[in-house]
Amino acid sequence: MSGVDRDIPTGLGTLHVRITGAGPAMLLWPSLLMDHALWDGQVAYFSTRFTTVAIDPPGHGASTPLDRPFTFGECAQALLQILDALEIDRAHLVGNSWGAMIGTTFTALYPERVLTAVLMNGTASPAGTRQRLEYGALLALARVLGGFRGPLVHAALSAFLGPETMRSRPEVVEQVRRTVRADDIGSVAHAVRSVVVRRPDQRELAASIRTPTLVVGGRQDSTFPPAEVEEMARAIPGAELSFLEDAAHLVALEVPDAVNALVDDFLRRHAPHG
Repeated sequence: MSGVDRDIPTGLGTLHVRITGAGPAMLLWPSLLMDHALWDGQVAYFSTRFTTVAIDPPGHGASTPLDRPFTFGECAQALLQILDALEIDRAHLVGNSWGAMIGTTFTALYPERVLTAVLMNGTASPAGTRQRLEYGALLALARVLGGFRGPLVHAALSAFLGPETMRSRPEVVEQVRRTVRADDIGSVAHAVRSVVVRRPDQRELAASIRTPTLVVGGRQDSTFPPAEVEEMARAIPGAELSFLEDAAHLVALEVPDAVNALVDDFLRRHAPHG
């Protein structure tokens, strides 16, 4: 099923979205360094029953490059502007990593606009010292090397993909490599600084969520290991928690069939008319 592309003005620039299918709305926000194509497996599966809206997040893909850092509140406001522009009253929110963090922010701040939340490979905690230092060093290297993306590609593959995907899913490895190579270095630097280095502690905010929520982790995820994902789930009252054994930080791309089955079961139980 082919999608329709839209460019929507927001407080974080024009955001590019791909709209596919018909039915209740499902908004999909990907990980840092990735674009809407992360969700191709979910769009193909769910667009027969849902209107899927796959987002190029601020500064990524075909969205406007970033010229400054941002806050999670600004991201949530941008998501609200997408909903309003598309005249969507309420939607299922599905997010990976950065998308899971913004899904948490948005669901807490605008619960009346959310049907369910599916938060994959995310965290509600601030970045630890080691993560801040590692990503700070990566930003410094990117500034020194300018347009040379080799270190960024290497860092993304190491952080996002586990041993099973590196060994047996070459098409996933190639998609990650291709997407990161296309990233705008300056724009990505602002995003990394905002999402990693300056990431807020959202555990108290998460405790206010009453929306049906599914938290998903990859057992091989080294960026947000199982213990951190478990802590995120504990912070959200009543949240369900599930791990996928042979995947890492990009579960929707690595094991799309398993993710689709998991999300479909959750939606059927919590949105029976969706």
